[in-house]
Amino acid sequence: MRIRFDRTRWTAGLAAVALIAAGCATGADESAAGLSDALGTTSDVNPKNRDEVREGGNLRLAVTSFPANWNTLSNDGNDGEIADIERPLMPRAFDVDAAGNLSVNKNFFTDVALTGTEPQQVTYTINPAAVWSDGTPITWEDIAAEAHALSGRDKRFLIAITNGFEFVDKVERGVDDRQAILTFNHPYGEWRGQFAGNSSLFPKSVTANPESFNKGLVDRLGPSAGPFVVQSTDRVQGRIVLSRNPRWWGETPKLDTITYSVLDQTAWTGALQNNELDLVRLASIDEVKTVRNTNGLVIRRAPGNRWRHITFNGAPGSILADARVRVAIAKAIDRQGIATATQNGLVESPKPLNNHIFLQGQDGYQDNSAPVAYDPDQAAQELDALGWKLNGEVREKDGRKLEIRDVMYNDPLWVQIAQIIQQNLARIGVRLTIDTKPGAGYFTDVIIPGDFDAAQFIFSGDAFAMSSIRQIYYYDPNDLQGNFGRIGSPELNALIERTLTELDPKKAIELANEVDRKVFEEGHSLPLTQSDGSFGARADLANIGSPGLASYDYTKIGFVK
Repeated sequence: MRIRFDRTRWTAGLAAVALIAAGCATGADESAAGLSDALGTTSDVNPKNRDEVREGGNLRLAVTSFPANWNTLSNDGNDGEIADIERPLMPRAFDVDAAGNLSVNKNFFTDVALTGTEPQQVTYTINPAAVWSDGTPITWEDIAAEAHALSGRDKRFLIAITNGFEFVDKVERGVDDRQAILTFNHPYGEWRGQFAGNSSLFPKSVTANPESFNKGLVDRLGPSAGPFVVQSTDRVQGRIVLSRNPRWWGETPKLDTITYSVLDQTAWTGALQNNELDLVRLASIDEVKTVRNTNGLVIRRAPGNRWRHITFNGAPGSILADARVRVAIAKAIDRQGIATATQNGLVESPKPLNNHIFLQGQDGYQDNSAPVAYDPDQAAQELDALGWKLNGEVREKDGRKLEIRDVMYNDPLWVQIAQIIQQNLARIGVRLTIDTKPGAGYFTDVIIPGDFDAAQFIFSGDAFAMSSIRQIYYYDPNDLQGNFGRIGSPELNALIERTLTELDPKKAIELANEVDRKVFEEGHSLPLTQSDGSFGARADLANIGSPGLASYDYTKIGFVK
C-alpha cells in the first residue's frame, strides 16, 4: 500500500487494511452500535446508477491547506490531501472494489499483465484514445520516464517512494508507442501497485528530469488526464476548482465542477451543517451527533485505511538517537488509554493498533507490539540503567534533560492525544512539550526536515499491502523517502529487500511481520489507532462517501434526481 502523509485528524493506513468499525450510534448516550465490519468487506457511498443522478452541479469539498507541490510522487507532494484532489485528474492502472479486488482501468489501459517470470516482465497496453489534457498522447515514454525517476538511481530526483521501480531494469517500447514492457532485475510481488492506488502516472514533461520533477508542479498541476481538469486555483482565497475535461474520452461526468476550499478541519462539520460543504470526514462522537441531528445530512461509514501514529526522531545527536531510549519511552505510553479516550462511542471496543504493516481484520494482521507493551515501571528501570537519572521531576544524563518536543497539526484531537502522552511520560520523569503547527508547510517545513523529537500525523494508503514498507522503514541517509525519523539498520534493510522480492503471498506476509517486529524493536514509530471511517454527507449525494478500499468513479458522482 502506497503511504500518503496527512496532517488531518483521521487520515491514515499502510496496507490493504481492515478495521473493527462502529455502526451508527443509538440510545441516549449515542454509543457505538456494535458493527464489526473489516476493511475489504464494505463501502458506504450511496450507490446509484447513472440515470438516477442528475446532470450538472458543484461538489463542495475541503482541504486543510493549499498543495505545496502538485507532484504527488515528490517528497514535498506526498500528501494525502493532494492525492485526493488529483484522483479525478490523473491516470491509474487499476480500479479497486470494496473487497480490494482489482480490475484494469479501461479508460487508461486495455490490458496490464504479468507477461514473463524469468526475468519478471509486466506489459502495459495503453488505451489508444488516452491523451493528456494538452492533447499529447499517453505513451510508453511517460511510463519509462516515471520508472526512471522513481528508481532511486539518480538522487537528484527528490522522490517520496521508489514503489518497486528500484527493481525495474529497463522499460521498452512494445508493439507500438501505446505499449510499455517493464523488465525487472529482481522479482517484485506488488507490481500491480506501481501505477495504481495512490500512485498515478504523470507525463514525461514532469518526470523526465530532476528540475521539472522537483519544482515543475510547485505552483500548478500541468498536463493531466482524467474526467476533470483544473479550471482555476486561488492560493490567496484558498480555492481550487475542477471542471469537466473537454478532451476526456470516457463517460461524461455528471458533475459540472468540484470545488475544494482550504479550511481548518475544526470548521468542516460546521461548514457542512451550514450548507457550505457537501462531504466531510468526521473525527469525534460530537461531530457524528451534529451530522445526525441536522436535516438533510447523513452519516456514511465503512472501515477505512487510515491510522494514527507517532514517529520518533532518531537522527544522530537527537535526544532519541538511542533505540533503547525510544523503546523505553514507547513502553510508558498508554495506547489503550488513547484508544479509549479518542474512539469511545465511535467504535464498539476501542483498541490500539499493534502492527505497522497490516491493519486489524486484514489477512496478515497480528500483534507484534510486545517490545513496547505498556509497562511504565519497566520503562523507568530501563531509563535508569541507561544513565537517565531523575533530578527533580525530569531525568538528566550528562547535563542534558530528557525533554521531548512533540509536534502535530493544530487540532483539538491531536492535542488531546499529546496531553495523554504528556501525562504518561511525566510519570517516568520525561517532559513532553506540545508544539502545534499550522497545516500550511507542516510536512515541507517541519516533518521532512526532521524538526521534531516526536511527531504525530496519519498515514493514508491503498489496496497494495507491501509497496510502502521500503518507503517508511528502509533507511538510506542519502534517500530518506518517508523515513523522516531517520531510523533503521542494515539488518532491517536486508529484511525489507527479502520481503519485497518474495512472490509467494504467504511467505511475503510472514516476512512482513518479521519487518514489523524489527520496526517495534528499533523504536521507529508507535501505531496508535485506526480510523472508524465516519463521514458526514448530504443525503442526496450519490456514489461518494466512505469508500473503504474502493476507488471512486468520478464520472458517476453527483446528486440524486
